Amino acid sequence: MNRITDRLGKQEKVLSIYFTAGYPNLDDTIKIIEALEQSGVDMVEIGLPFSDPLADGPTIQHSSTIALENGMHTDLLFSQLKDIRKKISIPLILMGYFNPVLQYGVERFCKKCKEVGIDGLILPDLPLNEYQEHCADIFKKYGLINVFLITPQTSDTRIRQIDESSKGFIYMVSSASTTGKTSGFGPEQRGYFTRVSSMDLTNPLIVGFGISNAETYAMATEHTKGAIIGSAFIKMLNSEGISGILNFVNSIKR
Repeated sequence: MNRITDRLGKQEKVLSIYFTAGYPNLDDTIKIIEALEQSGVDMVEIGLPFSDPLADGPTIQHSSTIALENGMHTDLLFSQLKDIRKKISIPLILMGYFNPVLQYGVERFCKKCKEVGIDGLILPDLPLNEYQEHCADIFKKYGLINVFLITPQTSDTRIRQIDESSKGFIYMVSSASTTGKTSGFGPEQRGYFTRVSSMDLTNPLIVGFGISNAETYAMATEHTKGAIIGSAFIKMLNSEGISGILNFVNSIKR
């Protein structure tokens, strides 16, 4: 069983943390993952930095810029992760944009993911049709789960199509803005959470965008399986460094 589906099969709510590989320092990637698992995080999303991250807000864009300036690239990330499964047991997901994967070679990329122990991919700009026609068989061959995103503007018909093509969870974007923009959830977003959760989908929902503290985590997970924190975590790294990870996670899952 894939580690993602194994973790999602348990009763507890899920906290997933996103960070950018190679940030703040080039050799921090493994240290951050280790600290996150030790702090009780359920899943980790490792961001592959990209020069034009359109869906990301200024905090994650800045972290991508610094990571690239530090020298992070795809082969280096795989090299850093080559022994990760000797230390880490929680699900690991690579998140990035499809262009670097395409340039690397989709099958070559997926093969490397399997070799180092990656469980899934989140590629926000990979269209459903493109995935189904050209990538699904490759992902399956290497045991990788592809995670699709939905937004408040995604139709029920489209959501059901995505649900049928998903094997792990659906990334439920809380708003149509870029990451790091929202602070709290209003009636419209709460209604969106309730509406989609009532669709009786096969795959669990995990909310991303706008979760930054215990209050927003509780709101996001009231009707869903879990939540993802990215920008707020990166801001914490900026101010407190790796030593602040335990207190940060405890403040969310209190």
